[in-house]
Amino acid sequence: MVFPFSAIVGQDEMKLAILIAAVDPGVGGVLVFGDRGTGKSTAVRALAALLPKMRAVIGCAYHCAPDASGAACEHCAAQKQEGKARRTALVPVPVVDLPLGATEDRVVGALDLERALSQGVKAFEPGLLARANRGFLYIDEVNLLEDHLVDLLIDVASSGENVLEREGLSVRHPARFVLVGSGNPEEGELRPQLLDRFGLSVEVTTPRELAARVEVIKRRDAFDHDPAAFLRKWAPEEARVRRRIVDGRARIGQVSVSDAVLECAARLCISLGTDGLRGELTLIRAARAMAALEGDEAVAISHLRRVAPSALRHRLRRNPLDETGSTVRVGKAVEELLGL
Repeated sequence: MVFPFSAIVGQDEMKLAILIAAVDPGVGGVLVFGDRGTGKSTAVRALAALLPKMRAVIGCAYHCAPDASGAACEHCAAQKQEGKARRTALVPVPVVDLPLGATEDRVVGALDLERALSQGVKAFEPGLLARANRGFLYIDEVNLLEDHLVDLLIDVASSGENVLEREGLSVRHPARFVLVGSGNPEEGELRPQLLDRFGLSVEVTTPRELAARVEVIKRRDAFDHDPAAFLRKWAPEEARVRRRIVDGRARIGQVSVSDAVLECAARLCISLGTDGLRGELTLIRAARAMAALEGDEAVAISHLRRVAPSALRHRLRRNPLDETGSTVRVGKAVEELLGL
C-alpha cells in the first residue's frame, strides 16, 4: 500500500508541479531536489494511485492508445492497416521506477540475437522505457545516474521513441513519458543536458514549524499502524484530487492566454537571462495547466507568479560573483515585474 498523495503535509510547490504534469504531460518532466526524508519519493509513488485510468490496446506491450497513429508500435500499426478490430481496456497509468544500477538492456530492452539468427524471428524483450510509455518514468537520486543512461534518456525524451539496434537488427517503439527525478543536491549536481529536459524544478526542505512536523509524524504513524483504515479515511480527498485532474484535462484546451500575459512571461525570462525560449514555453504551459486545475477560463498574472519559480529556477545562468540562489533571483524578478 502507498501513502496517499493528498495526505502529504505541506510541500505545496512539489504537489502542484506533479499535478500540473498530470494535467499536461507536455509541460515536461518534474525534478524534485531537497533534503532526505521530505516526501519526494512518497509523492511520486502516490501519483500512481491518484491518476485516472487510461484506455489502451489489450495485449500491446507498450499499452498504445486505440486512436494512436504515428505514435503506435509496429504491432498496433499493422493491425490498424489490416483493418483488424482492436480490443481495448482501461488500465492504470504506468509509474515506472528506473533503478540507478539498471543495465542498458533492462532500460531499453533486449534483442534475442541467437533466435533472430537461427530462426529469423525478431525476438524483443521490452524494457523499462516500453513499460513507461504514456506514463511516468521515475528516477530516484537522478543526479547519480550513470552518464551513458543520461545520454540515452536525453535522446529518447527528445524523440519520444526508443530505437534499439544490434548486429544489423533494429527495433523501435513509442516511448513517450513524463520524466520525474528526485535527489539530494549535496550528493552531486545534475548534468545540464538532462536538467534542461525537466519542465519544472522544485526545491523541498524539511519543515521548520513544530505543528507541521507533529502532523507529519501523526499521519505517518497512523498509516504504518493501519494502512487500510488510513486509506479509507483519505479516500474522499483522493477522489477530489483525481476529479481535479480529470476536469483539468478536459478544460485545458479551452483556457486562453492573452497577449498581455505572453508579454509578461517574455519580460520575466529576458530579465532573468534564460537561454532559448523553452523557459517562456514551459512557463505558459504550466500556467495554463494550473488555470485548468483551478477551473479558470484564462491564464492570469497570478498563475504566472505561482509557477514561475518551478519553471525557471533551473534555467538561469550561473554568476560566480553572485551568491544569490536561483530561487531568490526568480522571486525578486517576479516581484519587480509581476507585482506581489
